Amino acid sequence: MRKLFRRPFTALTCAIALGLQACGEGPPPEQGEAPPAEVAAVNAQALPSTAQDVEPDILVALQSIPGLTVREGPTRIPGTRFFILTYDQPADHWHPEGQRFQQRMTLLHRSTQAPMVLASTGYGIGTSAGQTEPTAILQANQLLVEHRFFGPSIPEPANWAHLTLGQAAADHHRIVSAFKSLYGAKWVSTGASKGGMTSVYHRSLYPNDVDATVAYVAPSSHGPQDPRYVHFLSTVGDAACRERIRDFQHDALSRREELVPQVAAAATAGGAPLDFLGADKAFEFMVLELPFSFWQYSPPETCTTLPEPGAPAEQVLEALSGIVGYYSFSDPAIQYYAPYYFQAGTQLGSYRSDERHLRGLVRYPRQYAPAALVPFPIEPYGFDFWSIPLIETWVKARGERMLFIYGELDPWSTNAFDVRERNDSYRLFVPGGNHNSSISRLPETERAFAVERLSTWMGLQPVEQERVARKAARLASGEEPVQSLIIDRRRPPSQE
Repeated sequence: MRKLFRRPFTALTCAIALGLQACGEGPPPEQGEAPPAEVAAVNAQALPSTAQDVEPDILVALQSIPGLTVREGPTRIPGTRFFILTYDQPADHWHPEGQRFQQRMTLLHRSTQAPMVLASTGYGIGTSAGQTEPTAILQANQLLVEHRFFGPSIPEPANWAHLTLGQAAADHHRIVSAFKSLYGAKWVSTGASKGGMTSVYHRSLYPNDVDATVAYVAPSSHGPQDPRYVHFLSTVGDAACRERIRDFQHDALSRREELVPQVAAAATAGGAPLDFLGADKAFEFMVLELPFSFWQYSPPETCTTLPEPGAPAEQVLEALSGIVGYYSFSDPAIQYYAPYYFQAGTQLGSYRSDERHLRGLVRYPRQYAPAALVPFPIEPYGFDFWSIPLIETWVKARGERMLFIYGELDPWSTNAFDVRERNDSYRLFVPGGNHNSSISRLPETERAFAVERLSTWMGLQPVEQERVARKAARLASGEEPVQSLIIDRRRPPSQE
């Protein structure tokens, strides 16, 4: 059998990779990786031969990496330099001799001796300097990678069969291979929501690329309409709030003829027309989405502000716009987020909405699903029911030095990854937390534990760990803002 891996992966990892290959996934053959000669060239040019611990000229070192383009940008973060990068990638890592594309990244540089944070949003990225929570805590370097098929990081023409978790993991693997000769300290991967999922998939397929992983609010869904979310939303929070949400949905759909024209007019006036779905279907999807979005983003105490049945139309529309957002189902949103919905509908999975209490009012039953939000038919691609369970198995059985942060009230925590402490991996929940949960929002004892584990994984000395603990405390107090990796699909993406 042809050798598939350069590194001695565990037997389970090999089994997962082979299982994913049966679905068109798994690590690519050897020739998909950066050639050893290229890595050697980077080593020779980036680091002085007489003193490996001497800080190189970072711009010169970056320019020496084959396939990388570099442009320096401004940064307001003390002690850093900031670079906007593109990296030449194969559209299909299993056939690297074919089509190529330029994958966009940003680099926040402190020192080649500092740890490296490999970050992902799972979507597009902005091009202004910022630092994620692990980066700020560790005072580390940071590579923020744009996910394939988002922004300019898309092959032309695009073959959507190449938008898979295996291809994205191989993107990250080649990036790590190209940069590790320059940044030789410990590496930690991180991401939130879809970015957290991306970091977990990469780690499961290439366990030795990074030393640890911090994944925020990363779900593990089964199927494009996973019914487990329905159960979560039927028990989350208090019963009075859940009933108020259901009453709001029932009232809104009962007043469809009154409300739909106003929603359509407001969305169009805001530059977010609803032509693709049509105003009626878009309105129904917004109403079905409201419970999920409420618990994902809203403080529970705001439940009492939801309009009661019969409230004036402007109050109903204000609540719908504020909690769900007209943009969510608009033409520009569907165009921009099509890669996400494609992945959710073919491999990553998503949630089912509860329609039982709305019988007789729903005109498009069970149609609120990822496939409805992609501007082309995805049915021919089918859904891969194997990849996510295989990755779940790896995380629980073999995932080492992994930290998962979830929010107690966040619907995405329904399907939290399971871990084993004997693997030095942990899963922590922010009490009352939603989709913006983070290490800084954990109770003090758990926050201290998470920071200690992270600094230990990064090989920091005791004096450095004390500095890290102080930095984490300042972040928790709100003294220093950090860059969120959460992408809020209710709003237009940031272009910064």
